[in-house]
Amino acid sequence: MKRAGQKVVAGTEAPGTSQTSKKQKTSLYGSGFGESDPCTSMDWGSLPHHVILRVFQFLTLVDRARASSVCRRWNEVFHIPDLWRRFEFELSQPATSYLKSTHPDLIQQIIKRHADHLQYVSFKVDSSTESAEAACDILSQLVNCSIKTLGLISTAKPSFMNVSKAHFASALTVVFVNSKSLSSIKIDDTPLDDPSLKVLVANNSDTLKLLKMSSCPHVSPAGILCVADQCHGLKELALNYYILSDELLLALSSEKHVDLEHLRIDVVSENPGQVQFHTIKKQSWDALIKHSPKVNIVMYFFLYEDEFDAFFREETPVTHLYFGRAVSKAMLGRIGMNCPRLIELVVCANGLQPLDDELIQIAERCKNLTAMGLGECEVTCRGFIEFVKMCGGRLTQLSIMEEVLIPDSDYSLDRLHLEVSKHLGRMWFPDMMPTW
Repeated sequence: MKRAGQKVVAGTEAPGTSQTSKKQKTSLYGSGFGESDPCTSMDWGSLPHHVILRVFQFLTLVDRARASSVCRRWNEVFHIPDLWRRFEFELSQPATSYLKSTHPDLIQQIIKRHADHLQYVSFKVDSSTESAEAACDILSQLVNCSIKTLGLISTAKPSFMNVSKAHFASALTVVFVNSKSLSSIKIDDTPLDDPSLKVLVANNSDTLKLLKMSSCPHVSPAGILCVADQCHGLKELALNYYILSDELLLALSSEKHVDLEHLRIDVVSENPGQVQFHTIKKQSWDALIKHSPKVNIVMYFFLYEDEFDAFFREETPVTHLYFGRAVSKAMLGRIGMNCPRLIELVVCANGLQPLDDELIQIAERCKNLTAMGLGECEVTCRGFIEFVKMCGGRLTQLSIMEEVLIPDSDYSLDRLHLEVSKHLGRMWFPDMMPTW
């Protein structure tokens, strides 16, 4: 037939194809060689508002700032409040830090246009005092803020401690007074003081749920007691042992309080033998557990062996224990006797005496134990097998350095791997390096 003999010449258009269609195809895909006609290229500024916003949410701050210069519409999206709810200020000195720093012009733009949009804010500073002071200067300018969470993070040494207490307190007061809705505050290693806490409580007592303030030497037991008395919605609290008191635990156990979920206590000594630690009464611990039966009580110990006398002589409802320095066999024996709620135990160092009896006692009495870590300690293979056998499959984490295990006449290391795996119900090997 005649139609079958017709040839289609490459590059010709079908009848009725308009120049408009051709331009549309060119604008969407460009030419076959990657070239584009400026007159027919796509108008990126015509993208729907919500599409541009979604794209911006996947970009880093630097890329977002660059994208904002594409056109006026993109610049408008750049300043939409939703993009400024969460922000981390990074402050560092180029001569002493590898950290990138938030550009000063952007900081001023945020203070001028977005201070009232900020809700989830953190300040990451390097080891220099200048960076910490710069963070305080920014806080002092957030007079229209409505911040919900605030975090002050020192990436190296605690540089906020070098800021004058008056400057730091003045900066925090601006945020505490103006926010009125703070729910989470993480201000470890800072010169926070009792008057600052009173301002916090006076303006945010109904909303505060988390307060993390370890290593704040200017806070007294009376200062933290003020928080416990007024902030009845408090669910998480982290503090140093020196401001923990019977009065504080009883205040957290009052009927007005919601159930506390996490209590973290750092027990730290920098001068061996020169610190006398007070004892918390069993009745105070019992009151807290009666009020908040599911509370996790986490204790981090950085003490020397002769400083443990005040701890675990009576039943203590601790759930997670971490020993960052050497701890004696006697102390581990007390834990086995008096910590029935224990869930996790990490011992970074001990002497050269095997801990077989202590571990077996812990397995017998700590029925909730699910995680164990041992560092520079010694345990015979026989004793370790007995410990694992008694704990069984409930041990979800077991991090033991191979150097800890002492082969004996019953078990070699190879046989130990098989026995431990059998009792755990999964393949297990010792660690080359600790994983906690």
